[in-house]
Amino acid sequence: MRKTLIIASALLFSTIINAQESISLSLKQAIDYALKNSYSAINASRDIDIAKKQKWETTTIGLPQINATVDYQNWVKQQITLIPSEIFGGTAGEYTEVNFSTKQNISATATLSQLIFDGSYIVGLQSAKVYLQISENAKEKTELGIREAVINAYGNVLLSEESVQILKNNVASLQKTLNETTEIYKNGLNEEEDVEQLKITLASVKSNLSRTQKLNKIAYQLLNITLGIDIKSSIKLTDKLNELAQKSSEFDFFSETFNIEDHIDFKIAKNNKKSNELLMKLEQSQALPSLTSYINFGYTGYGEEFDFLKKEQKWFDSSLLGVSLNIPIFSSLKRSVRTQKAKIELEKAKTNLTETEQNLLLNLESAKTDYNFNIEELETSKQNLALAERIENKQQIKFFEGISSSFELAEAQRQLYSMQQNYLQAMLNVIASKAALDNALNKPIQ
Repeated sequence: MRKTLIIASALLFSTIINAQESISLSLKQAIDYALKNSYSAINASRDIDIAKKQKWETTTIGLPQINATVDYQNWVKQQITLIPSEIFGGTAGEYTEVNFSTKQNISATATLSQLIFDGSYIVGLQSAKVYLQISENAKEKTELGIREAVINAYGNVLLSEESVQILKNNVASLQKTLNETTEIYKNGLNEEEDVEQLKITLASVKSNLSRTQKLNKIAYQLLNITLGIDIKSSIKLTDKLNELAQKSSEFDFFSETFNIEDHIDFKIAKNNKKSNELLMKLEQSQALPSLTSYINFGYTGYGEEFDFLKKEQKWFDSSLLGVSLNIPIFSSLKRSVRTQKAKIELEKAKTNLTETEQNLLLNLESAKTDYNFNIEELETSKQNLALAERIENKQQIKFFEGISSSFELAEAQRQLYSMQQNYLQAMLNVIASKAALDNALNKPIQ
């Protein structure tokens, strides 16, 4: 009984593990999963956390700072100072060796400092905010890229799945035709060449099937990496290629409004311009004076032996209050040159912003053109596939009736197989171009 329970528990545990390793995902679920778990999404979130820490680090520069130091000195060989002997009633012109310090001494000091004014600190605070905005924009850009990458990877898996199924059907159909043709040949009603031609076609389709099955495995692994899942894990896709293509082809981009100011690439270019403006301000602020105040407290002890831990040790306290004003006067035109360089970088950033605006408008028009073309290609491929199926079917009938050759049948079959792949690729192209158009519109991809 106990052995039975152990076996049952092991089987249950194995079932649970297998269930955990297999994940069923629609395209929307795959996108949502990748936005949380893909490697680039995780690091984009970490970049924002780093930017927040950087902002706080910059802020703390202007807050009170407390530092403490403890110095211990032990003169292995004490320093000697020479003093004229006549001070002590000695002979003029002679010197007396004097030691002014004890063999050991220790001091402890605590200093409180406060930055009162520094132009670079003010610019630094503004830069930290811009840095955070840049990180947030980078995350948004990353998410758009992740969505498009998931759609393409998801579509490639569906394409390979459909290709494998179609090739299997083609192999089965060819095998049946070959078997029937072989029987006809045995009865002396056709030539051996017809059988050999079908064998060549069948071998070619089988080879293509084997290659596609291997590519299908790689497509799944690529999707796993895109989602942030271990490549050994098993996933199941619940959407179909034709359903996604149909949904993508129904998009009406004429009803979509496009505001270039909201586009993430424009925001990034604008932030780059702003950061260069701050860089120029930073260089200009180097010519301003900086003012810092400080106050410190300290205790010092002296002795010939290390008796500093004893109650009898005498300590001498001290304190100091001060203000430090640093005034830049002349830097041999170093500050001027650096400011001029920063100004040139700012002008470049302005030019890049204009270029980005023009490229975004061009990319949108290009994405619209590609999308429209792929919609047309999908319809054309669908019609061509239907024609190729009718032609191949007629050639089958003619071949078995003896009014068509095996070469004509093989040509019709090759044309059918080509149209099948063209139709699958056309569906994938519609899905991919829809994703690219969404990116050009800066529209969240569903």
